[in-house]
Amino acid sequence: MLTLTGKTITKTVEPQPGKTLLSHAADASVDWLFNCSRGTCAKCRCIVTEGADLLEDYTDAEWDRLGPDELDAGYRLGCQAVVLKSGDIAAKNKTYF
Repeated sequence: MLTLTGKTITKTVEPQPGKTLLSHAADASVDWLFNCSRGTCAKCRCIVTEGADLLEDYTDAEWDRLGPDELDAGYRLGCQAVVLKSGDIAAKNKTYF
């Protein structure tokens, strides 16, 4: 299962391979902050606390926007982090602001 925590709402949904964490959150009406959906604003920044290995590799946008310490700590951009395969995944929206 995929557990998504937004600003005030947490929901658990069935992960769908090929779909981003942000898309999952939007479809589940989780209050996940975002502006651009292209990986430049970083409002959709999140920390993946479980199942990071079930997501596709970091995108160029994530490498450009997130620092090495953030990447090592498990941060992703929700609009870029695509579910690769089903399993237990947990992510929390952690915007800079």
